[in-house]
Amino acid sequence: MRQLFAPGADALFRLAIATGVFCLAALPVVGAGLVRSSYVTGVGVALEQPVPFSHKHHSGELGIDCRYCHTTVETQATAGLPPTHTCMTCHSQIWSGSAMLEPVRASLARDEPLRWQRLNKLPGYVYYNHAVHVGNGIGCSTCHGAVTDMQLTYRANAFEMSFCLDCHRNPEKYVRPKDRILDMTWTPPANQAEIGPELVRQYHIRGGERLTECAICHR
Repeated sequence: MRQLFAPGADALFRLAIATGVFCLAALPVVGAGLVRSSYVTGVGVALEQPVPFSHKHHSGELGIDCRYCHTTVETQATAGLPPTHTCMTCHSQIWSGSAMLEPVRASLARDEPLRWQRLNKLPGYVYYNHAVHVGNGIGCSTCHGAVTDMQLTYRANAFEMSFCLDCHRNPEKYVRPKDRILDMTWTPPANQAEIGPELVRQYHIRGGERLTECAICHR
């Protein structure tokens, strides 16, 4: 009877099985890596904006207070984006003829807001309040990174559920004094284990199970 398979068919069959097993084993690892990659999370990626605004220049070098543009960060759920006339307060006098700022001038002339691309998006089922966090010792850089070093602004954290829960379970690790809320260079001091619990007490933060109840973030 004529042979159906070539002499090397057995080896090829074994190789195919081994390759299939390897691919199946690697699939979860590759998937997990992809989910956490900047391609999916957007971390470290600067989006194209109407104007290439530099936080490093405006806030880091010129020292403009965060609240000059983000006026509602201490009073409302959203930090707020500056209306065009806030930009033109300075740029009607400084770099008033710059081609780069033409979209800003056009926005003012047409009375239409600039269409900024939002970097830090949360799912619709997640509730977040800037005023509550800022008012209770959580600084800007804890979530947004060292914005004053960003030539073009990018997302510093993926804001996965584990990121939020770590702070909600252990707020004493992250709270800081009120006068350091806007300090982008702040890092927990060596004695954070001592001052953290005291700050939690001063801010009247109820940690543990209270801050990890589903309804705190999902409403």
